[in-house]
Amino acid sequence: MFETIGFAILGAGMVADYHRQAIAANAELGARLVAIGHYNPARFADISDQCGVPCVHQEELLAHPEVDVVCICTPSGQHAAQTIAAAGAGKHVLVEKPMALSLGDADAMIAACDQAGVQLGVVLQRRAEPLFQRIHSAIQAGDLGDLTLGVVTIPYHRSQAYYDQADWRGTWALDGGGVLMNQGIHLVDLLIWYMGDPVQVQAHAATLHRDIEVEDTLAATLRFANGALATITATTTAALGCPHRIEIYGTGGDIQVEGESVCRWELADPAQGTVEPPEISAPANAGAGGDPRGIRPTGHIAIFRDFIHALRANNPPQIDGAEGRRSLATVLAVYQAAGLC
Repeated sequence: MFETIGFAILGAGMVADYHRQAIAANAELGARLVAIGHYNPARFADISDQCGVPCVHQEELLAHPEVDVVCICTPSGQHAAQTIAAAGAGKHVLVEKPMALSLGDADAMIAACDQAGVQLGVVLQRRAEPLFQRIHSAIQAGDLGDLTLGVVTIPYHRSQAYYDQADWRGTWALDGGGVLMNQGIHLVDLLIWYMGDPVQVQAHAATLHRDIEVEDTLAATLRFANGALATITATTTAALGCPHRIEIYGTGGDIQVEGESVCRWELADPAQGTVEPPEISAPANAGAGGDPRGIRPTGHIAIFRDFIHALRANNPPQIDGAEGRRSLATVLAVYQAAGLC
């Protein structure tokens, strides 16, 4: 049984800050930050000083005896090798989305963690947020009847400067894709969590207004095993950026969410509903639609809380490697349909 759980963060970019916040927020559960890893530790001496932990090379981090969990916050194309290395060192792994850039790599990560007897969690934090869990509960309870249509809209703005800030962004080798793989995978994950894995995909993609290798605009149609359909439209070229939106329709009702706000929760027979609807409200701002730092830390905090409980119970986390693989498989299926891979 863990008295405390030592976390190390591999990577020191924007998303690593959310991991630092999540570790601090779960201190009462025994979480503590032990080390930060980077290929150039001297570059991040200020973060090391601020956090009061050393910034070291990956090899030193993996050898650290107080590190129980490695949080992988590096470019996506590095996730597989780093996860396999961490598992080989006997460390549990919490890896940012997407977990990998290919299904073969995802399978190798899952196998490595299984063989080492360590847990693998994937950060798809929307699933951990109470609102989206409530929607899932309503769907599972049959409140919406038979699902017929899902609609995902991602009208984001990411400037050319955003891509130029880090040379891995917008590349196939390290980003693995554009708006769908990087920004849209969270909404894809919610969609398939609610409606299941698609059995047929059609898609078109384009690179219209950003100087990047990957797509900045995409539209897709998905068909599910029960015959239901879903559409996904996504771009990073919206002039100002708007909140993302997910809509789920069924024979018994429908739910519409924009950003973090429920715009509509209507049942054909409200008396038959088993899940209490949340308050209806309009989104306060564009959130992550206009600014990648507009993401709230609540989802990451919940993901870490679940992972800590999983370690203490010796159980898989809510979003383990197999669950993380599902959203990756859907994104890759869309890319294949669009002729991108």
